[in-house]
Amino acid sequence: MASKIGNIVFYADNPPALAEFWAGVYGIEPAVFDGELKEQLLASGLTEEDLNKRGLVQDPSGDNPRLFFHHASEEKHHRNRMHLDVQAVPGRAPSDEELEAEKDRLVGLGATVVRLVDQEWGPWGEHYYQMKDPEGNEFCLQ
Repeated sequence: MASKIGNIVFYADNPPALAEFWAGVYGIEPAVFDGELKEQLLASGLTEEDLNKRGLVQDPSGDNPRLFFHHASEEKHHRNRMHLDVQAVPGRAPSDEELEAEKDRLVGLGATVVRLVDQEWGPWGEHYYQMKDPEGNEFCLQ
């Protein structure tokens, strides 16, 4: 049997706020630890403090991976060793106008633009924005 990715985990200074940003990228609401879910988590031994140091983004359509946000023990000082590539338009390359519109939407959510990459990489053209989320985690918008 082959493995599969269950969560993509971010360490964050403010996990709930970063979960809210990435939920906005997906166009959904972040998961809220309340009601029956909260009762189950507290009954399993977690505390209110534990829940306040976590965030979760789970796309109900299943089209996007589940993102989990955990409180970091120290500040981020260096560049990511990996990053996410976000598709401005799922399933196809975006037009320049679509890429610009999605870049502007993500900036409105709190992202920052690092640079626009427009170059050839062998037989493939590269046209995307290198960006950072509100806590400085790099991602590309393509």
